[in-house]
Amino acid sequence: MLKMDYEEVLKAVFPLLDGVDLASCMAVSKQWRDLARDDYFWKCVCAKRWPSICKRPNPPTLTFYKLYQTFYKRQKCRTLLPPRLSFDDLEFFIDIWTEDRLIFSEVVPGPVLQAGIKIPPPGICDMLRFHLEGPEYKMTIPVEPRFNVPLCQTVSVSVLVGRKDSNRVACIINKSIFDYIDRTAYRALAFDYLDFSPDYPFISGIRAWISLLFMDDGNDGVIDVFGVEMDFCDAANSKDEVLWLLDMLDWK
Repeated sequence: MLKMDYEEVLKAVFPLLDGVDLASCMAVSKQWRDLARDDYFWKCVCAKRWPSICKRPNPPTLTFYKLYQTFYKRQKCRTLLPPRLSFDDLEFFIDIWTEDRLIFSEVVPGPVLQAGIKIPPPGICDMLRFHLEGPEYKMTIPVEPRFNVPLCQTVSVSVLVGRKDSNRVACIINKSIFDYIDRTAYRALAFDYLDFSPDYPFISGIRAWISLLFMDDGNDGVIDVFGVEMDFCDAANSKDEVLWLLDMLDWK
């Protein structure tokens, strides 16, 4: 009698659980696992997630448990194939203006951008130092000589990337404005949406970000720029991911 009451309690509770909790119950004991495998409980779970699919008399898969397993589990990160591009094949054309005056113009070889700022300059804030020395993938270059930017002026940037293996060029950022100054992180940010090849019609909405890394020179109206950083953190957070993303651009 006690065993029956115990199971009746579980049968009353299991339909109220979500899929993660019900799956956890299956790991408690063999008795709980056998009870929780009842497809009625998994139909209750699926009804919360996909109500319309439970209007059918039978699940579209073998069981509702199988339906949940197939579509609700986290997608595993897939291993990327080796990229077809290499940073050795690339060079980046970075131009920065204040109003209509060009203040920075460099052709940056891919390996230089990939190598980044090895030793942050003295005097930068701790937050920016932690960012530069952190393990996250980033592409940075030092600015030499450094330059000052008055905050009252409009500052814009353009970035093109060239392929030395095919003599083609793609646009990363097209005259975007640094319209956000993060005083706590000592970064001025601009972005633009990437243009992808027609071969990838369903890829869109991915941004390229570029930041001016600066120090406080004691003048609230001026930033002292010592570096430039570029990233594609919307979609690419490793060297291989960045190279695949660049490979899909609309090369001309």
